[in-house]
Amino acid sequence: MTTNVLAERIATGASAVAPIVVHHRKAEVDGIGIFYREAGPADAPVVLLLHGFPTSSHMFRNLIPHLADQYRVIAPDYPGYGQSNSPDRASFAYTFDSFARLVDRLLEQLGIAKFAMYVMDYGAPVGWRLALQDPARITGLIIQNGNAYDEGLKAFWDPIKVYWKEGSHDTRQALAKLLTIETTIFQYTDGVSDKTRVAPDNWVHDQALLDRPGNAEIQLDMFYDYRTNLPLYPAVQAWFREYSPPTLLIWGKNDFIFPADGAHPYKRDLPEVEFHLLDTGHFALEDQLDTMVPLIRDFLARKIRSARAAGLQK
Repeated sequence: MTTNVLAERIATGASAVAPIVVHHRKAEVDGIGIFYREAGPADAPVVLLLHGFPTSSHMFRNLIPHLADQYRVIAPDYPGYGQSNSPDRASFAYTFDSFARLVDRLLEQLGIAKFAMYVMDYGAPVGWRLALQDPARITGLIIQNGNAYDEGLKAFWDPIKVYWKEGSHDTRQALAKLLTIETTIFQYTDGVSDKTRVAPDNWVHDQALLDRPGNAEIQLDMFYDYRTNLPLYPAVQAWFREYSPPTLLIWGKNDFIFPADGAHPYKRDLPEVEFHLLDTGHFALEDQLDTMVPLIRDFLARKIRSARAAGLQK
């Protein structure tokens, strides 16, 4: 193509917009390699994306380019997930406390003092710990099928609660079925009306990582440690009431793991929450991205960018 032809195309509006560049990085945090995706201007408001089980920052791969034109987006993988290292269980405690500590140290390394959080599934208890440690640094919340209320733990959790109570080898091994390809596919497709919107790459990717040697024991450790989240709920709810962080709740109402019973209680403690129940399941971004992106961008523009422009946030 000649320079004149290119100039003519640009003049007539035929040129394409350059795509967002996503960087795939790894940092050493407390001696552990933590992988994270990063995109967007370095001086823009920060949005931290915290993933769920059994996936990784991979779950945000489609969302990141829709945010990174105006926000600095950070999406880490926890140890034992995605591309982060998997330290030996004998030397590293696979707990939500550990995950929150490492994410906090990563943010410190990156020079991030304030941030909005997108929390989903396991990302919620990680995010709640970050908030309770330093409540004022959270500029806003996007909550998607992430629990903070006892009402949100229904039938799916019954065998896990037995494991919490007994802690036996048998009750632990009974949960191994949650790590199979059948369950992984279920998490992506249950409650989804149009399954052609969900890429099979998701469960192929996640299952390959679940099937790594030793990873099953890591996941069973995390199932057991989930019990430590429940005693935090009153403190998290008190934080909601005291700080009233701007909050957008987008919830797949057909989710069997975190049903809508766990979404409604947020309105008790966050009466101004922007509340949306979508006709989908657990991984709502996979089939409802076209609905969610406009809601998220509008929320961030009004609550995060406008506050920063007004000098209310740095």
